[in-house]
Amino acid sequence: MTFKYVDNELYAESVKVSEIVNEVGTPVYVYSKKHFIDQFTKFHRAFKRDHIICFAIKANSNLAVIKTFADLGAGADIVSKGELLRALKAGVEPSKIVFSGVAKIKDEIEYALDSGILMLNVESEDELLNINAVAKEKGKKAPISFRVNPDVDPKTHPYISTGLKKNKFGVPYEEALDLYLKAKELEGIEIVGVQFHIGSQLLDTTPIYDASVRIAKLIKELNSRGIDISVVDVGGGVGIVYNDKEDKEPSIEKYAEQIEKAFDGFDLRLVFEPGRFLVGNGGILVSQVVYHKSNGPKNFMIVDAGMNDLLRPSLYNAYHKIEPLFKKGNKTIKCDIVGPICETGDFFARDYEIEDVENGDCIVVFSAGAYGFTMSSNYNSRPRPAEVLVDGDEFRVVRARETLEDLIRGEML
Repeated sequence: MTFKYVDNELYAESVKVSEIVNEVGTPVYVYSKKHFIDQFTKFHRAFKRDHIICFAIKANSNLAVIKTFADLGAGADIVSKGELLRALKAGVEPSKIVFSGVAKIKDEIEYALDSGILMLNVESEDELLNINAVAKEKGKKAPISFRVNPDVDPKTHPYISTGLKKNKFGVPYEEALDLYLKAKELEGIEIVGVQFHIGSQLLDTTPIYDASVRIAKLIKELNSRGIDISVVDVGGGVGIVYNDKEDKEPSIEKYAEQIEKAFDGFDLRLVFEPGRFLVGNGGILVSQVVYHKSNGPKNFMIVDAGMNDLLRPSLYNAYHKIEPLFKKGNKTIKCDIVGPICETGDFFARDYEIEDVENGDCIVVFSAGAYGFTMSSNYNSRPRPAEVLVDGDEFRVVRARETLEDLIRGEML
């Protein structure tokens, strides 16, 4: 395991997490390079067909993390100009970058075209026309796919469901053919592929297979209309285990078999956009216990990290396993584990049973490698945590802790 207890003390690979805390302080994100490599390798080896694994940078945008995947040959799934900058800085090949998002503006489109990325995933007719205008202005052809909404229920949290008609993403399946035919006539457009993404944190990959079957039918129709599709982007969404008492990690081998079956007989390159699967269980957030308190029968463990550091529990009521950094055999208590933010929603867990952790000792929030630091903020004027990457028996700070001066940089009196 990436994070394991040895003599009741937590290690990250071969490094004592307490050594990181002593040097870097808390709160701190700690990542395992080995976990990232192992997850990528598992995903990559499952597929026989020509494919590109485009790491979804939104999950964890630290340059050292992106570079870890770039060194393995990964591409990048991006949704902003800033993420494109990060991908290029980290050494991702432009020809392996796909650009998603519903609101790409002119300077982002220009940056993508100048960088020579694989394709822009178009999410509306308005966007198609804007991309065409920008490309013509630059004397280029924009490589595009449409993000097609297959209207398949992923059966996940509604906030991370993206492929239904009621979601803002993609173009309706029923309108896709007409949009491709319009795109075919545009001077600044080069049709490359089809993309879809139905949602995140899927522990059952069958909905992705169902969506793939619908997309395969669309591709067959497009081919019959003289529109050559060379790339199908299956998106991401494969989930991870947050709660080892309830969750079971999907079989990547089964997932690969499903996708290969759906597109059997098509001469296509597959593109995947995994994020959480690659990094989620490769990161932890370590936080120091500051105080204990009771309001009548309600007990609270107050820590120095807050919802500004890890938003998922407050935003989604998401579960994260939480354990002491040192297991000392203290009595088990039931408490809300909360932070210092002035919001009732500032919590990591409610009525959570945990071995009591004394003031000054630390807790560990597991499965924090995805949508942790990337969703953090400076709310309540709090500097964001440091990020640390562990590699075997060594570790290094890959993002320094923000300072108070960082908080006000760029502001004017």
